[in-house]
Formats: sequence, C-alpha cells, structure tokens
Amino acid sequence: MSYLILAILWGLFYFTHSYMAAISVKEKIKSLLKSGYKWYRLFYSFIFSVFFLAILVYSATLEKDQVLASTELLTYMGYMFATFGTIILVKSFKNFSGARFIGFKIHDDLEETEPLITSGIHSRMRHPIYTGLALIFLGYFLFAPFFSSLIHLVCLLIYIPIGIYFEEKKLISVYGEEYLKYKDNVPSSIPLLRIKK
Repeated sequence: MSYLILAILWGLFYFTHSYMAAISVKEKIKSLLKSGYKWYRLFYSFIFSVFFLAILVYSATLEKDQVLASTELLTYMGYMFATFGTIILVKSFKNFSGARFIGFKIHDDLEETEPLITSGIHSRMRHPIYTGLALIFLGYFLFAPFFSSLIHLVCLLIYIPIGIYFEEKKLISVYGEEYLKYKDNVPSSIPLLRIKK
C-alpha cells in the first residue's frame, strides 16, 4: 500500500506540475491575481520544490525492499548515469537564466517571451532537462536498487512523453513555425550525434 501511495504522489506531482504550467491556466490565474501574477513563477517553483522534497522524504520512510542485488558494477553504473544526467542538466541551464526559470527574477512570463533556445545542448535534443532527470533517476536506482527508487524511475519515464507533449503544445503556441522547424531538425530527448566535417 505504501508503494501505491508513492506512485499516486508522483502522479499528482506530475499532473499538477503540467497543469499549473499550461498557458490557459496561467491566463486564468493572471486574471485573478492581476499585477500580482509576476510572483507566480516563484510561487510555482517553491510549491513544487516542497512537493518534490516531501515525496523524497516519504520515500525515505519506506522499507528498503531490494529489486536487484547491490554490486560494485551497479554502484559504478549508478554513479556514471547520475553524473551524465547532472552534466546534461547543468549544460541545459547554461543557455537561459536560472533565476528567471525559478522565479527569482520577477516577471510576467505571459508578457515577456524569451528567444527560443536552439544552441548548445539544445542543438542536440529539445528536452535535455528530461533526459538529465531520467539519467539521474536511473543512476539512483542502480546505486540504491530498492522498490521505491524503481517507482521513482518508472513514474518519471511514464510522465516524460506526457510532459513533452504538453510542453511542446505550449512551445508551438508561443513560437509557432520557428518551433516546428526546430522540432523537425532536433530529436526530443535522445541526443543527436553529428560528425562535424
């Protein structure tokens, strides 16, 4: 039952995360908050950071039922995948303002549109944050092969295509043809390896 609760918590987290980021929902919130909407991004980041940490704390209270036997090879692979995932996450944040993304730079994201980022790691894949998170969650599962960490990984892998679908609907509505062209040339979350001539 406790593992079912963990999966439900992740489902709620991912659903509300995508729902609250939708443009139509943001427009309704803006109509209610008026000029106070400029604080929405910071509030959104705070709420979902607390929710994320609460899920991890709840997970830490669960019994450590192993799915795989721990070995040095699995531990090494866990570190390796988590390191690659962290590198991808860091690189994905290099092309835009982390302060703006989190909400420390107070702004109205419905009024101020940033340029579409297609350089750096975004020239290899459209959604490097999802890729980085998937590798970190995979690494964590290999390092700590418990049923709870498997649930973390499986819930994320189920959510990623759904999250990408809704994220891309939003990006197409904001950037239009520019994003469609980018989408045609760059893969979603598995890096495109190009040999430079």
